[in-house]
Amino acid sequence: MQTNPLDGLHDVIAPNQVDWWPLAPAWWVIIALLCIALLTGVYAIYKAYQFKKAKRYAVSLSQQEQYPQHLHIILKRLVVEYYGKHLATQPTKQWCETLNTLSGLTFTEQEILSLYSSENNNVDLSEKFRQAIKNFKVKEPLYV
Repeated sequence: MQTNPLDGLHDVIAPNQVDWWPLAPAWWVIIALLCIALLTGVYAIYKAYQFKKAKRYAVSLSQQEQYPQHLHIILKRLVVEYYGKHLATQPTKQWCETLNTLSGLTFTEQEILSLYSSENNNVDLSEKFRQAIKNFKVKEPLYV
């Protein structure tokens, strides 16, 4: 007697659903790498924020000051903070070149020397110093 070949087949039983937890080790590695990348990014943003703290403070101070000599002192303090004392104590000609490089504006020796004259309340010069503080480059390489 011949048997039917289909009689030997069994019903298909669907497997139970696979749980998503616990995660496979590869997923733990991916999660750890993402956390490290996130923490590194947050730290880099924090360091950049802290690095520019002096400039933000100088910009806020410059809005309160009206005398060009005070604004010039704020600008010198910025140079000391970011580039060192040796640049802030340069002779007038080199100081003008440094200011021109760091601010993108054009300062002349005459403007700097006018700060020490009896009438140093020049509104145009005050605005120029305010603009220089606002445009101050905190990461400009200087070769002076």
